[in-house]
Amino acid sequence: MTDKKIPRVQLPDDVRLDTLAVREGLPASAWGENSEALFLTSSFVHPDAATAAARFANEQEAFIYSRFTNPTVTMMERRLAAMEGMQACIGTASGMSAIMLLVLGLLKAGDHVICSQSVFGTTIRLLSGDFAKFGVESTFVSQTDVNEWRRAVRPNTKLLFAESPTNPLTEVCDIRALADIAHANNALLAVDNCFCTPALQRPVEYGADLIIHSGTKYLDGQGRVIAGAICASDELINDRFAPLMRSCGMTLSPFNAWVVLKGLETLSIRMQAQSQRAGVLASWLEQQAQVERVYYPGLKSHPQHELAMAQQSGNGGAVVSFIVRGKGADIGRKNAFHVVDSTRVCSITANLGDTKTTITHPASTTHARLTEEQRLAAGITQGMVRVAVGLDDVEDIKTDLLRGLSTL
Repeated sequence: MTDKKIPRVQLPDDVRLDTLAVREGLPASAWGENSEALFLTSSFVHPDAATAAARFANEQEAFIYSRFTNPTVTMMERRLAAMEGMQACIGTASGMSAIMLLVLGLLKAGDHVICSQSVFGTTIRLLSGDFAKFGVESTFVSQTDVNEWRRAVRPNTKLLFAESPTNPLTEVCDIRALADIAHANNALLAVDNCFCTPALQRPVEYGADLIIHSGTKYLDGQGRVIAGAICASDELINDRFAPLMRSCGMTLSPFNAWVVLKGLETLSIRMQAQSQRAGVLASWLEQQAQVERVYYPGLKSHPQHELAMAQQSGNGGAVVSFIVRGKGADIGRKNAFHVVDSTRVCSITANLGDTKTTITHPASTTHARLTEEQRLAAGITQGMVRVAVGLDDVEDIKTDLLRGLSTL
């Protein structure tokens, strides 16, 4: 690479997260725009053939073709990397494509990955089914039992993968302990930071090597686009993931990148406000006679409450799950459906991270493709309901849930 590089925004070295969230990216164009430009172009023009050849050979850093280089996407990548405290980031078409890129970039046939059994259902399917066909071995362990992770390590273990908190049980892993296990065995630790985002939690500070995001959720924050990202070191991004992106093209579109980029500007205030509302709702749900159990890291009753408060800047996040009373799977499912169907304010959708509060039945939506055995191993029963608290008035959400709870 020559000294010709894509320029950076000139910011003081000591600016804080909220400033990075509105300032980091690329310098303004010659027009001096204050709001970041949206570059809707498939390709970029070169001044001559020799320059084009140098750029395609990676001898010059430049924008070439939007499958793998685009100014708007680069702005989003730089901003998210800075907020996560990482050197670099690569945007992807979705959160699941980020996990696919992660596995393709790091693992080969015969390699072994250890994964929490409580992660998003599609992640389990991707590792246990799709990549198993190509010889990648997976072991699924308890999210919270560090000894299970340690015992699962093999000579061919290359990656540990966890969400923290998990979807939908909000289980919290000890990121530092898992990082120590990974590094002691020449493996890497990847943490899905979708639920907390860098506004509440920065896994790199606890030793994580890679951070995964579904930008579809809180990074966008208003349910508008599909997006994903991997944050990691310059070496991993440039040597492992960027060449694959260039070949495979699980590309983040410039428009979607721009939407996420603008969403990052309000991320901190949204996460604080939504977490505060979720805490109020979780405490209220614990007092309801028709609720058997509430899962929320901000509650003292949560098994990993102290760890969550330490890792998540004293915040519980914005997702609350609870089990509706009812003996047996059939009754549990019927009662959960009744609570969901009785709402008039909450949006019945499996997405989360929106300013609008959403409600879903995980066993029949987000984790429907798992076997009942896999769901129960993860603690997901038929009576569970997940609420992703938005910016609605929390009193209205209480009233909305009470419509169903009070009429069971």
